[in-house]
Amino acid sequence: MKLISSLTTRLAIATLASVIVAGSAFASGAAAIPPRNDWSFAGPFGKYDETQLQRGFKVFHEVCSNCHSMNKLNFRNLSQPGGPGFTDAQVKALAATFKVKDGPNDNGDYFDRPARPADFWPSPFPNKQAAAAANGGAAPPDFSVIAKARTYERGFPNFVFDIFTQFQEQGVDYLAALLHGYEDAPAGFTVPEGKYYNHYFPGNVIAMPPPLLDGQVSYEKGPDGKPQAPETVVQYAKDVAAFLMWVAEPHLEQRKEIAFKTLVFLLVFAGLLYFTKKKIWSNVQGHA
Repeated sequence: MKLISSLTTRLAIATLASVIVAGSAFASGAAAIPPRNDWSFAGPFGKYDETQLQRGFKVFHEVCSNCHSMNKLNFRNLSQPGGPGFTDAQVKALAATFKVKDGPNDNGDYFDRPARPADFWPSPFPNKQAAAAANGGAAPPDFSVIAKARTYERGFPNFVFDIFTQFQEQGVDYLAALLHGYEDAPAGFTVPEGKYYNHYFPGNVIAMPPPLLDGQVSYEKGPDGKPQAPETVVQYAKDVAAFLMWVAEPHLEQRKEIAFKTLVFLLVFAGLLYFTKKKIWSNVQGHA
């Protein structure tokens, strides 16, 4: 009993210490916790918003792809079920606007040709060294799985629940907040030359300049002649973050559907086992 009591006391002290440390770090100017968004794909029955994915792709294509690669995305993925919903003709036309290196040909030479739907999204730079040289010495990260790779600490006790949930949106919340988190540094905070202050970036100093501006990307017009969504930095950030989530997990809807069917099967199976056990043991007790 003494051993259990001692362990319990130590665990309580360690938990309290972690809360105090986390609170101190936040108070000392650490990055703010990104606000939670109401994503269409959140929860066990959530699905991607096709229109939002199309808008997000437009922001990525016109802005983000100038610096960031997307090495795991095929052009043809854009027309597959559960994605942005482009037609095969649209994907083929889009791919043809890019040049990719192919070969060798019969003479042993490499050559450029128009991209095809089966090709991967071309990188804006030929290699990492060129990407780093064009961006102040640091190559921009690839965007293929960044929505799953980036996250943030939500602190105690929220992180306990995050461990057990399969429907986390921390990464996409973080990306959306980061893209509109640029602001003037607070008094007493020094930002090195060539860097920028971002409210949601760890350490608050980021090398990437603000990539988005209000009115920078034109959205498709609705029947009333107005854009489908506000052409603002906040909306751009949410749309491109949702698109990056789809790129990182394109089969999310199928996974949720399989998980739901599996859960139903297990519940039915458990019920059958229970009633079978009850029937068998009732006969045994009747002959006892």
